[in-house]
Amino acid sequence: MNDFIFHNPDKVYFGRDIMKHLPEELLKFGKKALMVYGGGSIKKNGLYDTVKKLCSDNGITLFELSGVEPNPRHTTANKGAEICKKEGIDVVLAVGGGSTIDCAKGVAAAAVTDSGNVWDLVSAGTWVTEALPVVAILTNAATGSEMDVWAVISNMETNEKIGLGGSALIPRAAFENPEYSFTLPKYQTACGAFDIFNHVLDNYYFAGDATFDLVLEMQEAVMRAVVKWVPVAMAEPENYEARANLMWASSMALNTILDAGTVHGCACHAMEHELSAYYDITHGHGLAILTPRWLEYILDESTAPAISRFGVKVFGLEEKDNAEEGAKAAIQAAYDFCFNTLGLKSTLTELGIDKTHFRAMAEHACMGGVITGPKNLTPDDVEKIYEMCL
Repeated sequence: MNDFIFHNPDKVYFGRDIMKHLPEELLKFGKKALMVYGGGSIKKNGLYDTVKKLCSDNGITLFELSGVEPNPRHTTANKGAEICKKEGIDVVLAVGGGSTIDCAKGVAAAAVTDSGNVWDLVSAGTWVTEALPVVAILTNAATGSEMDVWAVISNMETNEKIGLGGSALIPRAAFENPEYSFTLPKYQTACGAFDIFNHVLDNYYFAGDATFDLVLEMQEAVMRAVVKWVPVAMAEPENYEARANLMWASSMALNTILDAGTVHGCACHAMEHELSAYYDITHGHGLAILTPRWLEYILDESTAPAISRFGVKVFGLEEKDNAEEGAKAAIQAAYDFCFNTLGLKSTLTELGIDKTHFRAMAEHACMGGVITGPKNLTPDDVEKIYEMCL
């Protein structure tokens, strides 16, 4: 294992009776808040009215930025930053899923810059140490943005989807009530769940010599929770236990507790960001199409033991004497999970994507080098994996 430092200052309120604490958290920063949200779902489920009343009753003036996209645009974040500058906003309140929280982080970062343009920070690879405080109310278990340092912002003019990170972007408080995810459609539930799953598998699980046994067991537990509970949530949308397990798995997957001593590159995320940047597809769906093919592509004598263990520990497969046979069974289990259990379309062709931009996407995913991981990937490798997904 590698040396590591663990620090996460996010304060999480989890459960049914938590919103009463929202005003006290917002008032720590001031009396002007910008509420960032997506479409109309928070109005349909009553959360919008709840937030408005809590703020009004406690002397908090609430401004709004609505219409955040599933892959949040830098232009939308810039609109929010402009509101913050004009109105003297004290705190940015994200109400929604990972895209909304990512956008709110972009708003918070851009609002304290002279230009007010978040893309200046993204394109420069700036590590954000100064931003307006962010508070998050989570409505969809997926990206882990409610408890981490990252946001991902899209520039559709240049076909780029890039991460923005920084210690100032960790939400100061997060509110997680599983009931807020009851109204999610099956498709969003499936895509969000696979995003959680892949965060662990892709980011940390195949850490090689840096594997830390205690953390490895925790990684497997989070993936097992997704495998167990997402079918229940899809079949019974208002099953509190299912939604609660997925919501907490989302936070655990990316709050850095699972990467202690084990961090390496995240191949599938790097490859999928290009798909979203060019084709604006749902992130979790893109990951589901890529992941089994990535596992298949990197399978060899050196990776077989870890992939085989993944099948045994996460999917409950019988352990095989031959590691390569075990790995192949694990990969088949991943295919079955993505396309049978989750019911997602299995190819890029079905999403209307052909190979036109594969080379440019592969080169950008590698950013002039290679994507690190259990097997380092060159642009040629990435292009071949895209082609496997057609």
